[in-house]
Amino acid sequence: MDSHENQPGQNQTLSLTSKLRKAFAFYFLPILILLLAISFTFTNTNLYKTQLLRRTFSSNPNLFQSLLRFLSPFLKPRTKPSPKPKPISRSPFCVLWMAPFLSGGGYSSEAWSYILALHEHNKTPSFKLAIEHHGDSESVEFWEGLPGHTKNLAIELYNTECTMNMTVVICHSEPGAWYPPLFETTPCPPGVRRNFKAVIGRTMFETDRVNAEHVKRCNEMDYVWVPTDFHVSTFVESGVDPFKVVKIVQPIDVKFFDPLQYKPLNLRSVESLVLGGPTRKSKSNFVFLSVFKWEYRKGWDVLLKAYLEEFSGVDGVALYLLTNPYHSDSDFGNKIVEFVENSDLEKPVTGWAQVYVIDSHIAQTDLPRLYKAADAFVLPTRGEGWGRPIVEAMAMSLPVIATNWSGPTEYMTEENSYPLPVERMSKVTEGPFRGHLWAEPSAKKLRVVMRHVMNNFEEAKARGKKARENMIRRFAPDVVANILAENIQIILEESDE
Repeated sequence: MDSHENQPGQNQTLSLTSKLRKAFAFYFLPILILLLAISFTFTNTNLYKTQLLRRTFSSNPNLFQSLLRFLSPFLKPRTKPSPKPKPISRSPFCVLWMAPFLSGGGYSSEAWSYILALHEHNKTPSFKLAIEHHGDSESVEFWEGLPGHTKNLAIELYNTECTMNMTVVICHSEPGAWYPPLFETTPCPPGVRRNFKAVIGRTMFETDRVNAEHVKRCNEMDYVWVPTDFHVSTFVESGVDPFKVVKIVQPIDVKFFDPLQYKPLNLRSVESLVLGGPTRKSKSNFVFLSVFKWEYRKGWDVLLKAYLEEFSGVDGVALYLLTNPYHSDSDFGNKIVEFVENSDLEKPVTGWAQVYVIDSHIAQTDLPRLYKAADAFVLPTRGEGWGRPIVEAMAMSLPVIATNWSGPTEYMTEENSYPLPVERMSKVTEGPFRGHLWAEPSAKKLRVVMRHVMNNFEEAKARGKKARENMIRRFAPDVVANILAENIQIILEESDE
């Protein structure tokens, strides 16, 4: 008999080692090759990045993720594993917030502002938080531009486990995305509605009413949260049950958007000149900034008309437009030139006042620096649900000129901004809300106000300072976190009765 036949323990050890090697060769090496292939591809396209982002926040892990989980007991970590994050709450109750967290749009920004407010300022939580992506499609650029702590929180909250009958679901999106969705998206709520403690729809509109289909969907919710008194009125007048409509204002991160914390962004690094001639002393120009999606609702036509009629090349002024596509291509420079050529605008003898377009992506972490580089913010919008760039500009102490209608009426006053009068109401002529009404801001009044702000800058700066004070007092994250927590607590107590 061979000597090793008398050592069964050693045989078993060798057998286990052999199995581990086979498992390593069979599973890990192909995965390593796949990871390397994908990493090289990442430098050329966003396709795989988007797919990976979706998998990170997918409730149905693919084979690749399953294999990694299977292999994890066999693989020794090279470094000490990071400690598991402390749970936000040990309560059995859960709030599952479903929103387009990865899209970078308006609803995305709003949802993050609520989540960050609750996470950082709800000191005695009676519920734990969970999130899931729902609504708009994912944006890799937006995800990559988020601060690291926000990314870590996103993954932590996505992995929070909730028990259905102990969970309040918040569907933070336009009602067409609620179950059953009218387009491809994760259903919200993600199961039978009656099995949750409560289901809340968080939404808003930019017109004077809510259409019949959306009224029906709102009335199927237990509650409907809207951000302003304007929306409370329009939703109830459209037929939504008044007992279900609750105003929950939106927070603005006044610490992140704090003008004292930043140096101005170098606009020359991101600008594209569309109209007007460049000057040697561009830094001395008075800078108007506008931030919006390229759509008719935002009133870019009113802005260009008023600006180009009021100012010329000798006024020492520049208009910067940070914009992005909305169901259109991104050739904004040609769109502006075409608009001017097809209008009744006449080129001044001294040349056009400068118009610049910023159509490259500005990371979330750089947005405060962009506002810091401006002297005033202007947006003659026809309708806003809330007006995220407006409150960001106000938090940065900028003088703000915006239309005195819809969402901004919640926070704009004659003391803290320059509310732009509405000339008349006009009908929406395209899209699903055709026939609704929204505001037509006065281009003539806009000319007067822009000139006034430029010529009376000390007064304008005083209003900007007042604006920041109002943002801190009414919409700071700790203030809104208390409002949210109180309303959620009431819902939890009522559902237990």
